[in-house]
Amino acid sequence: MRLLPLATAAALAVPLAATPAEAATPAEVRVDQVGYALGEAKHAFLLGGAPGKFTVVDERGRAVREGRTGASLGAWNARYPAVFDLDLSALDRPGTYRIRAAGATSPPFRVDTARRLFRPLVRVTTEFFQAQRDGHDVVPGRLDRKPSHLADRTATVYAEPKFEGESGDEIVEPLKPQGGPVDVEGGWVDAGDFVKFTSNTAYSLAELGFVLREDPDPVLAKEVRFGLDWLDKVWDGRTKTLYAQVGIGTGSEEFGFLGDHDVWRNPQDDDALDVEPGDPAYFVKHRPVFPAAPAGAPLSPNLAGRVAAAFALGAQVQAHRDPRLARHYLAEAAAVFAQARTTGAGELVTAFPHAYYPESSWEDDLELGATQLALAARALHDPRADGWARDAAKWAKAYIGSGDTSTLNLYDTSALAHADLAGLLRTGVPGAALGVRELAADLRRQLDSGVEAAKRSPFGTAVDVTGFDAASRSFGFAATARLYQRVTGDTRYAAFGARQRDFTLGANAWGVSLVVGVGTTFPQCPHHQAANLAGPSKVLYGAVVNGPNGAGNFADLPFPAGAKECTRPYESFDGQGSRYADDLSSWPSNEPAIDFTATALLAFSLAARP
Repeated sequence: MRLLPLATAAALAVPLAATPAEAATPAEVRVDQVGYALGEAKHAFLLGGAPGKFTVVDERGRAVREGRTGASLGAWNARYPAVFDLDLSALDRPGTYRIRAAGATSPPFRVDTARRLFRPLVRVTTEFFQAQRDGHDVVPGRLDRKPSHLADRTATVYAEPKFEGESGDEIVEPLKPQGGPVDVEGGWVDAGDFVKFTSNTAYSLAELGFVLREDPDPVLAKEVRFGLDWLDKVWDGRTKTLYAQVGIGTGSEEFGFLGDHDVWRNPQDDDALDVEPGDPAYFVKHRPVFPAAPAGAPLSPNLAGRVAAAFALGAQVQAHRDPRLARHYLAEAAAVFAQARTTGAGELVTAFPHAYYPESSWEDDLELGATQLALAARALHDPRADGWARDAAKWAKAYIGSGDTSTLNLYDTSALAHADLAGLLRTGVPGAALGVRELAADLRRQLDSGVEAAKRSPFGTAVDVTGFDAASRSFGFAATARLYQRVTGDTRYAAFGARQRDFTLGANAWGVSLVVGVGTTFPQCPHHQAANLAGPSKVLYGAVVNGPNGAGNFADLPFPAGAKECTRPYESFDGQGSRYADDLSSWPSNEPAIDFTATALLAFSLAARP
């Protein structure tokens, strides 16, 4: 042993004075609060503290494994100047465990088979869709939901509303009625409000249908049927009209009407309103319906593609259960797809205003629609299958070369399309514009972009935590890693995908699972009207919230009049320009949505499969 000089030894005998921040900031251990699958890479994080030993203990508190932290992965904020990786990959015996490190103890987590861990979460996230039901056929559930918006059965159709302003959501002229009545009752409301969007519904149905086709579940089957029933209403095959939206979020003081976002209430309260035209609350009860295009006119290709995909997946699910219904869905899918505008697409129709969901890519949606049409046609022995498969390959090639590419989320469906198209091409499609190799390369492009971004994050997360849709995009990466493995047999992205799932389930700076009701620490104050008014004991089970977002997006957020106050502090864990706020008014981080939850459901289903 090397002896220290006496002066140095004496100095080390007296602890260095800690700064106030150091003295007041205990370390934290962050884990995936659901757990880690047998055989997969397993990583947790020590937030703060110092490098050294960590111990894994079982349910009885007995040490079962020890390890050492490596070098710091980087600073998170002034309170936590270091983040350390805790590699648990050698822990491969089923059980419930905790980690002890630097005086901190983690929440409990499980190690088990992937199916036991993640298959139940498909049912959990399905419950959120039940909570989002609108119309007469609601599921009371934990929130004690009541029938709502029955006036949608006789709704008036209005011309496309006109918006301007700095944020693109300022109405500049009165709404103009142009037809109706139409029956658009039912369907899922989009998020914490009560507006219904065809684009978001079709995206969610495509992911739910993909899961149901391969992993039948009776509860999920009922939700998919419920969603398709509404989609069958907003597509009027007789007049060839697709309705894009029910309700309007933005009201206008100038033109004297309230929008959905202007009133905090239970959805059933709208039916009790006694209002006439001209009353400020008229559009709260008698919600306007906006078509995507005039009757018979070409449809925005993103909408046409994803709506066709949702119907065609419904046809695949029903092909051997109810062939008559399956053929109906196939006919609806084919009609919508045939009406797509494929030249001069212009500004895509997503929502009114477009600023709510500013999508720009559309070839991916046509690829998805054509792929699912081909698969449905094959299941029903329809001779059009190869033609649609060639269409799918054509649009896949166009998407890959478009320069407007992204990763799996509400604005990009290419990963889902590529995975199924690859299977089609392997069966032989004469004249296809590309092959499986090009599809696999584009899936790698998506995953490689995430791997590169993850290198800059102490927590190994691929998403920008200062931007919107952090949870959804993380689940998208997790799902894409599994889809790539399915297409190629290559497991190189398995660990990366698992880390993205871990991030959403608690292995993040805030130590919060972004799925309500899942894990030991999850959002208590979601920006959701029905959940908030139901009371603190009513959990919006299965809802996926946005998660962290840019700190600047939280400035001057108003507290909704009539809402019940609710907040849980997380400020000390904000860092690198990001913030997570478990606060009723903090919709940038705490508002759930059906598209967020659908992507999570897909990721859980894929993770649960061998």
